[in-house]
Amino acid sequence: MWKVVVMTPAHPRIFHIVHGDRLTAIMNDGGLHCDARMIHRPKAGTTIGMAKIKEHRLRRRVSCHPDTCVGDYVPFYFCPRSPMLYSIHRKNTDPDSASELAYGGGQAPIVHLEADLREVVDWANREGRRWAFSTGNAAAAGVQFHGDLDRLDRID
Repeated sequence: MWKVVVMTPAHPRIFHIVHGDRLTAIMNDGGLHCDARMIHRPKAGTTIGMAKIKEHRLRRRVSCHPDTCVGDYVPFYFCPRSPMLYSIHRKNTDPDSASELAYGGGQAPIVHLEADLREVVDWANREGRRWAFSTGNAAAAGVQFHGDLDRLDRID
């Protein structure tokens, strides 16, 4: 019988995608903001996310920090090719796609931001910022939230 051993990379990478026309605002602000903050700010470029999911994440509680919601965090993926990027691709290549995605400008203007997870967590801890990761789509029922890097092996 085989035993499956999950190995967490020494330096896991995290990824965030954003429309290129938002880079100036990100640079001027000195970083990214969560959706809970962005809804109160002047529009600073093209939104590429699905409005319905963004709205749901503003109410979805994060169990390891129960006084916060998913929308209180900047979303990152653990893979460079996210489901959101695939949705953008499908909308661009299949106009009849049943996507709830309003953005239809394709992948060319999308910028991929990449960071070292442990460096980001160290920064957040030094700055007194909360962070968490989910074991799957953060808006989905049944997903688990963790605020401890020792639990990274729980990600599928």
